[in-house]
Amino acid sequence: MSSKKQQLIYLAAASHSGSTMTAMLLGAHPDLCSVGELKAVNLGAKESYLCSCKTLVSECAFWQGVSEKMAQRGQDFSISAAGMDIRSGATPYILKLLKPLVRAPFMELIRDCLLSLSSTWRKQLPILQKRNADYVSAIADQADARAVVDSSKIGIRLKYLLKNKDLDIKVIWVVRDGRGVSLAYKNPSEYADAKNPMLRGGGAGKTQEQGRGIEVGAHEWVRCNQETEAVLATMDKEKWMQVHYEDICNSTEQTLDRVFEFIGVDPTKKRLDFKTVDHHVVGNGMRLDDSEVIQLDERWKEQLSETDLKCFYDVAGEYHKKLGYTE
Repeated sequence: MSSKKQQLIYLAAASHSGSTMTAMLLGAHPDLCSVGELKAVNLGAKESYLCSCKTLVSECAFWQGVSEKMAQRGQDFSISAAGMDIRSGATPYILKLLKPLVRAPFMELIRDCLLSLSSTWRKQLPILQKRNADYVSAIADQADARAVVDSSKIGIRLKYLLKNKDLDIKVIWVVRDGRGVSLAYKNPSEYADAKNPMLRGGGAGKTQEQGRGIEVGAHEWVRCNQETEAVLATMDKEKWMQVHYEDICNSTEQTLDRVFEFIGVDPTKKRLDFKTVDHHVVGNGMRLDDSEVIQLDERWKEQLSETDLKCFYDVAGEYHKKLGYTE
């Protein structure tokens, strides 16, 4: 691996905030590559799971090429069992300590001190860091890209990736109206998966995520965004930016120009026909839809009842206002 750090663009967000669409828009730029969530957990049944190129992921030439490049780096790799999650190989003790979302610096110091008491963690973390760095580098080589986009979203992964000496990381914090997010939590099959029912669940025809209540969705939306804030507070301001999903949909070109300037690539090379570009994305079912129409999804306005909205505001009202949204 080159001594030069590999550039990684990390999308931090609550679930169902538009990170898949954002990643694919970024990945359409010739200097960037997006393959979805690099943590790559819970892909489902590998015999039916589809890459966004509509080929079985086990037969996709792109992913076979990544496996070969990982082997060149001394890593045994299969996308169906990527082993990139920070919890890979964790003991129950480690899992318990990694479960809470990222909090204030003092709490994170306590977490790190307790983790350091585990010999398994001390041994496993450097291995996972090298494996993740090799993975990002292999994807960049396979795609002939300058930087790789990781839409894994979660803050605890970002926290430890920021300690990776082989990665140069910039973060894009994607924020969506929490009411839309809560609706997706309520019915992920209808509002957070492929439009074609046969393509849901990565091609299995069934969404893996189970529906949850509005209160749960609202709480998750608040805590996930607060977790992102906690991680960003540890970074230099020039290394991260905030983008609203609504701006991506309503002012796509201007927003992408701003994002590409932040990343350091030529904004004039952006592609709005992002589904036409060759993609090899795993994750959210939206990646399997053929439509390239970028349209603001505000179905929550019709689908959430007054009772649902009151429940959401009771949980997330103040934070909702803080992030720029009104009732």
